[in-house]
Amino acid sequence: MSDLDRIDHSIIRELQKNGRITVTDLASKVGLSKTPCQVRMKRLEDQGYITGYSAMVNQTKLGLSHIAFAQVTLSDTSSKALAAFNNAVRQISAVEQCHMMAANFDYLLKIRTRNMAEYRQVLGEQISNLPHVLQTSTFVVMENVKDRGL
Repeated sequence: MSDLDRIDHSIIRELQKNGRITVTDLASKVGLSKTPCQVRMKRLEDQGYITGYSAMVNQTKLGLSHIAFAQVTLSDTSSKALAAFNNAVRQISAVEQCHMMAANFDYLLKIRTRNMAEYRQVLGEQISNLPHVLQTSTFVVMENVKDRGL
């Protein structure tokens, strides 16, 4: 990150707030003219600092208001077993996030479903059947206080 200056960080922050901002408006907010701002955006994309643009969606309006976190412990943590788990968990659409942990369990999954019944189905039929899963433990979200750190 040493090759990023204050303006690069400002561009990233502004795009995180509003990915649909025009280049002209972005340039004005970060104190540049349009062309240098476009050049910096392209460089940030080419160097992998900006990996894409997407819409933030109200999941509750889409009927996906049930959030649970599942701790997953594997029976085998060899490189081959971890790769098998990683590849398989990516195929489960209800898994919104998957993090390998340095803890007394191996993975923490954020799972979004319509309701508890659907979560039980995802857990029982998909997550529990992932390669090398030994044990799971579920934590159900009561209230979503903050979902995105801006």
